[in-house]
Amino acid sequence: MVKIVYRVDGMRCGMCEAHVNDAVRKAADVKRVSSSCTKGETVVIAEDADAAEGIRAAIEAQGYRVLSVTCEPYEKRGLFHRK
Repeated sequence: MVKIVYRVDGMRCGMCEAHVNDAVRKAADVKRVSSSCTKGETVVIAEDADAAEGIRAAIEAQGYRVLSVTCEPYEKRGLFHRK
């Protein structure tokens, strides 16, 4: 699994966050998506990074501007997770 972080410009309120989240869910099969207008980012947890460009296009189709995209491996932490 991967964690994809999109720096998004133009989100101003909770409705903006909801629009972006809905667009991401419609664009790709993702495990989790959350947006924050105060941080200016959308975080997506997905099986693989292949959908990253499709998600970017879906966000920009809603009228928001994607400033950057970062992708890193994601490991789900359980209740008794140890490093």
